Amino acid sequence: MEPKVERVNDLNSIDISHLVQESESEGYRFLSRLVGDYEDGTNKFDKPGEALFSICDKAGNVVAIGGVNQSPFSEDAQTARLQRFYVLDDARRMGVGSRLLKEIVNHSRGSFNELNVRTESSKADAFYRANGFEFDDSASETTHLLKFD
Repeated sequence: MEPKVERVNDLNSIDISHLVQESESEGYRFLSRLVGDYEDGTNKFDKPGEALFSICDKAGNVVAIGGVNQSPFSEDAQTARLQRFYVLDDARRMGVGSRLLKEIVNHSRGSFNELNVRTESSKADAFYRANGFEFDDSASETTHLLKFD
């Protein structure tokens, strides 16, 4: 069975504390920023084309989260940014991340001309390339790009 992706309309309605804790133990702070930005209203994934998605395991625990925003690094409203994308270690290499990314890409395709992301992880680099992104570090805030036809 393919993991079911759910749109998150209210971040406060789901528990991602275990994702935040694990991501911080790996040296990543972007999920802490997700929570903080959502709480203070800086980013609620509510502008045109934006959305936040999650995947839960059979027990209903969130195992992956990620979203799309209008790119804060572009004046072009048709440029999107993959944001706050994280998959729990126990759920990696099981298709969860690819399924979540596919949902975000499909959602973005109707609102944007391209989707970009920045990563410094070689594992993430391989993941994004395997999922159709091209390596492109021509802009300092981007490492991978997916253009929509």
